[in-house]
Amino acid sequence: MTTSESIKQPVPVAPLKIIYLNGSQEMAKAVDNNIVKSRNSLKGSNILASTFPGYIEPTYIVGANYPRYGTGEGLVTLDDSIRGSDLFIIGDVTNYSVTYKVCGRINHMSPDNYFQDLKRVISAASGHAHRINVILPFLYESRQHRRSGRESLDCAIALRELADYGVSNIITFDAHDPRVSDAIPLVSFDNFMPTYQFLKALIMSVPDLEFDKEHFMIIAPDEGATDRAVYFSNVLGADMGMFYKRRDYSKIVNGKNPIVAHEFLGDTVEGKDCVIIDDMIASGGSMLDVCSQIKSRGAKRVFICTTFGLFTEGLKKFDKFYEEGFFTKLITTNLTYRPPELLKREYYVQANMFNYMANIINTLNHDQSIVPVKNTTEKITSILAEIAEEDHKKQGFL
Repeated sequence: MTTSESIKQPVPVAPLKIIYLNGSQEMAKAVDNNIVKSRNSLKGSNILASTFPGYIEPTYIVGANYPRYGTGEGLVTLDDSIRGSDLFIIGDVTNYSVTYKVCGRINHMSPDNYFQDLKRVISAASGHAHRINVILPFLYESRQHRRSGRESLDCAIALRELADYGVSNIITFDAHDPRVSDAIPLVSFDNFMPTYQFLKALIMSVPDLEFDKEHFMIIAPDEGATDRAVYFSNVLGADMGMFYKRRDYSKIVNGKNPIVAHEFLGDTVEGKDCVIIDDMIASGGSMLDVCSQIKSRGAKRVFICTTFGLFTEGLKKFDKFYEEGFFTKLITTNLTYRPPELLKREYYVQANMFNYMANIINTLNHDQSIVPVKNTTEKITSILAEIAEEDHKKQGFL
């Protein structure tokens, strides 16, 4: 193989293998299918397809079992060898639908349980895998990313643990605060954003949107979401507004200072379609309050885009606000568990991230720069150009 060929067809770090934690099988199997199709399409045109052992396989998934003793203690066993492989471990730590028994009683899996299982998988693979990569779409303990008193620093400690276990790459999506990666300066930490997938989902579900300053506005529901909103509004060429949360710091309710009011900073939203963009919906109270505030200011339609829809207090509040016209569509990614009843709601739209995740894994497996995958500005610009061209055709300019 010549030098130019080796650049065009880079050799993988090692044969690819994927293990998923309990409850992440849908995600892992969709990603696996995508990679299988992609590599099968290279047969006859790519030297690696016929010369690199294990490059084209019917599946890259290695089965893992998560049995538990009667006390609730667990262990992990692997169904196949992962010796010499480039191992990717995929885990959704928010999937509470998975259960196990403790002394005959049913317990639901918590993020803490999943993180322990993740470490068990790494332990089972240690000394055998060539490289270990961890994909946690929802970064474990990401909301506890900084210390402001006598409290634990959970996310940083978890990342340090993974680094000490020999993990080479940690991949996550829309981290609550990506600066938590400062805790592991010598370990690769990649944070991917779903902005392009949000835009695609919006366009497909609401084709009459007009992305200009007169008709469209991006809203940050709090100061923490400002960076997301600034990027989205700049790429779209739309206005941006922001709310900041006025809290009562004299008391703590459910582990946090209660919100007294949402104050708005920005131009008028009257008559405009507004998109609220944030990293997660937990109980949803804060997000729905922002929706009502925007509608009370005369917004035309309100759309919610959030990476992780956790809905920790159910969907009743969202159903009520939708029926009363406070929002039109609710878009989340499929990176975390979503209750079956959510998928049936007419206001719900899914932003599919599985193809994107497959592309990330394929790129890392070939040890190529992740920057082109991470930078979606060009894709967003392209899709906006297509919309503009269609509009011109409809108006008879082309």
